[in-house]
Amino acid sequence: MNAVKERQGRVLRTRGGSVSMRVTPRALIVGVILLMAVLVVSAISLTTGDYPVSVGDVVKTLFGFGDAGTEFIVTTLRLPRLLTGLLVGAALGVSGAILQSLTGNSLGSPDVIGFTEGSASGALLVIVLAHGGMLEIAAGALAGGLLTALVVGLLAARRGVQGFRLILVGIGVSAMLVAANKYLITRASVPDAVSAQAWLVGGLNGRGWEHVVPMLIAVAILLPLAFGYGRRLALLEMGDDSAKGLGVPVERSRIVLIAVSIGLASVATAVAGPITFLALAAPQLAKRLARSARPALGSAALMGALLLVGSDLVTQRVFGEEGLPVGIVTGGIGGLYLIWLLSHEWRRNRG
Repeated sequence: MNAVKERQGRVLRTRGGSVSMRVTPRALIVGVILLMAVLVVSAISLTTGDYPVSVGDVVKTLFGFGDAGTEFIVTTLRLPRLLTGLLVGAALGVSGAILQSLTGNSLGSPDVIGFTEGSASGALLVIVLAHGGMLEIAAGALAGGLLTALVVGLLAARRGVQGFRLILVGIGVSAMLVAANKYLITRASVPDAVSAQAWLVGGLNGRGWEHVVPMLIAVAILLPLAFGYGRRLALLEMGDDSAKGLGVPVERSRIVLIAVSIGLASVATAVAGPITFLALAAPQLAKRLARSARPALGSAALMGALLLVGSDLVTQRVFGEEGLPVGIVTGGIGGLYLIWLLSHEWRRNRG
């Protein structure tokens, strides 16, 4: 009985009872460990590089007491890159967690279903044809992601949208969008084509405050909305009839959650390019660590931030601060995880 209670956790409520949340000890411990790991990796990222800086100098610089050289290294070069990585990783982690919960499938992530490629198409149109800035690229990516979601939803809506059908249709649409993106690059001028191809790899090289601001705005608006509706995800996983019986407005909740997931993935793609497989792996890793059957959006956000910033730190230490784009590393890690996931599901289905 005690073990069951521990797995169910405790419900924390405000005095009036208007706000409540269920907390399980293991999930809380995992969240704290992930947060500490994110802070440690962030501190290392600010202190190491081509020009090492001590922790004390970083702290003094952040509070406005550093010298001009250290301030340039920390606040102009490293801090915007770090913040971009943290925000993009958290956004992709939550986006993947929402889609995996709604589709009921571990493969339900924005890069597999095609939303990321749709965002990339919208952003490429702005880069190649309109030569737009960061805000225009973000708007193009958001429009591309929403349009792709609409197309995938309509194609998969026969006899009701099912998770497996949505994923299969999304994979097909994603393949067509990849071809369209390559065509756009072939029609661009050489400078635009080089810039677009570098952006398509996905990475944090050269990211500045102009990238942090739109990402911060998107996260500040969409993450609270995701956490607010996140309580309904577990009920939606029980089925529409059960969720309706428990008072959940099913269609409205699903539309809002899908829109939030697409918005997070689209802005993240506009800012850092298509960071592949991060939205696929982060929610599953967080869920397995917490051993929770319920969606864990907070842990998924922390895991996404940790994976992206940690991978970026590794690339900086091995290849230099402007070396290998982090999207290549996450693609390699995510590919290995995808192979393991598919083999694990295959063995489980055979058993």
